[in-house]
Amino acid sequence: MSETDEYNLESGPDPATVATDHPEPREAANPVHAVGIGPGSTAYLTPRGKRSITEADVIVGFETVVEFIRDHIGDETTVFTCGYRDEATALENFADRVATGASGTAVLMGDPNHSGYQFVGKVQRVVDRPVRIIPGISALQIAASRARTPMEATTFVTLHKSGEIDDALARIRRDVGTRNLLILPRPFDWMPESIAAMLCEAGANPELETLVFERLTHENESRTQSTLGALAADTAVAEPTREDTDFSDLSVLAIRQNTT
Repeated sequence: MSETDEYNLESGPDPATVATDHPEPREAANPVHAVGIGPGSTAYLTPRGKRSITEADVIVGFETVVEFIRDHIGDETTVFTCGYRDEATALENFADRVATGASGTAVLMGDPNHSGYQFVGKVQRVVDRPVRIIPGISALQIAASRARTPMEATTFVTLHKSGEIDDALARIRRDVGTRNLLILPRPFDWMPESIAAMLCEAGANPELETLVFERLTHENESRTQSTLGALAADTAVAEPTREDTDFSDLSVLAIRQNTT
């Protein structure tokens, strides 16, 4: 990646715009794959996604994601894991291998179509081959099932991304009460308590039913069922941190629509 390709998530451009700039080509020779591995339990890893992982010569992904599918990675596969700080280096190493003709797979939590386009865009920027997304099962789909909030009657909003989220917050305020909401919180400044407090301050009905699902499909999966007002009362901090929330960073907030 050249210096002219650098991006700043505060001032732009958002790398997700690269991933959404145009549809995938109908025919893509020797593509790099971006695979959604599901919500964490490999029972939800699709056969197509598993095949792309097991057949890859080189894999890139966040260390926490790779660990979930480690048993499905071939012994001869090169794996580049990263965190946010060394993400660019891992992607460049991945791109170098792909450029030699190696088959490449990038792995993401859940379904790349739900909060994954920033990483997909970063992959797309550095490789010289088309990128094809292999969707996965998302924690949002599991949450919709648990909360019984059908997708056609639900507004999905992700706050789990870097950069500007004002439009997303506006959508939440617009639809609260009139539609079900499924929200991916952002650790740790926009967690369920802060979202609930914002909505109550904006005039939302404090009696709306809320559910916070944590670690969906994992053995320690949990749910907290409450109301919007009770959830909002759990925060009184203007700029919350990890210590100011009762919930993990693997959370989905469901707010059911007003049925009265």
